[in-house]
Amino acid sequence: MINKIKKLSLGALFASSVAFSPATYADTADGASLMSKSWDEIVDTAKGGEVNWFLWGGSDTINQYVSEYVGGILKDQYDITLNRVPLTDTAAAVNIVLSEKESGVTDKGTVDMIWINGENFKTMKQGDMAWCGYVDKLPNNKLVNWNNQAIANDFGVPVDGCESPWNTAHSVFAYDPATMKKPPMSIAELIDWIKANPGMFTYPAPPDFTGSAFVRHVFYHAAGGVENLLGPFDQARYDEAAKNAWKILNDLEPHLWREGKTYPPNLSQLTQLFANTEISLYFNYNPANVATEISNGVFPDSVRTYRMDDGNLGNTNYTIIPFNSPNKAAALVLQNVLLSGEAQLEKAKPAVWGTNPGIEMDRTDPAILAAFNAIEKHPAAIPMDNTDGALPELQGGWVTAIEKGWIENVGSN
Repeated sequence: MINKIKKLSLGALFASSVAFSPATYADTADGASLMSKSWDEIVDTAKGGEVNWFLWGGSDTINQYVSEYVGGILKDQYDITLNRVPLTDTAAAVNIVLSEKESGVTDKGTVDMIWINGENFKTMKQGDMAWCGYVDKLPNNKLVNWNNQAIANDFGVPVDGCESPWNTAHSVFAYDPATMKKPPMSIAELIDWIKANPGMFTYPAPPDFTGSAFVRHVFYHAAGGVENLLGPFDQARYDEAAKNAWKILNDLEPHLWREGKTYPPNLSQLTQLFANTEISLYFNYNPANVATEISNGVFPDSVRTYRMDDGNLGNTNYTIIPFNSPNKAAALVLQNVLLSGEAQLEKAKPAVWGTNPGIEMDRTDPAILAAFNAIEKHPAAIPMDNTDGALPELQGGWVTAIEKGWIENVGSN
């Protein structure tokens, strides 16, 4: 869900965001005043209002969960109207807040909440565009394990009470055991496998999110391990790893799909190539995706996901409330609903979404935990509680440099 920051006009965004309706300013934009209230008073303040949630809208499954399940709870239990504002690029919402801040709009902003992480979060935090310090007000914050560094840090940037976790995610590879006996179990093995199986692998061109993630995984290998890249961006360490990474990826190009002369532009195209058996190894940052594609008849029933022995990329994604949200009370209620055991259980169901929870499910009601543990996993799905080998994501400076470096040194060759 990481996207480069791109300027987008408000008119262009609203023209494509049919779910948007203007804010009513039903509650107070004054965060300090709101923080002095009890939770019951915050709920009363939000009653009868609305909340404009800007989030990626590329998944019908996610859209349905948000609009119908979450929106239904807000309306039925809290008399709050949820306006789901679909985005193709999370950075568009960040730029709205940035433009409003530059224009002096401090209390009647357009955006009440954003689904966010990574570089976009860093931009909002560093630009004083995030409302911070409120998470302890959320009753369901007790379900979050803030001692987990993968939760407390968003792509290496401390959260510092400026956002609330929603999901955890990790990358997976997929193959069809019906046609492949043993898939490559490390990046080193993958490099050898690609050369031995020309045309049967490719990845989307960065800055596409999935393609960028795959390149980062190779970059970790080229650097001798992710531990050599952690912390703030370091040009010297980058240059040393990049030299190896670009050589690896350029050497692989003649062995990729279509001899590396072209790359899929996005995950949808990569999914279609795997579905058509034009490639036989698939990469995705959403561990539930493969099971969904099988259930939808896109992939054969025999396809399975797996993690490599040298680890898989993992991250947490969050929701954030802009500093100038006029409906902060409603946004708080929305965040608390998202953190609830009930809502986390619902989206964990494969038929609903199948995503990993952003809370510790064993901190929820025993009945909810039992229901979560009883979820029948798709045979292709990796267990949600199996996070062994997760590789941390890098700070945004590294991600930007790697994407730019790939375009200049691999994609342009």
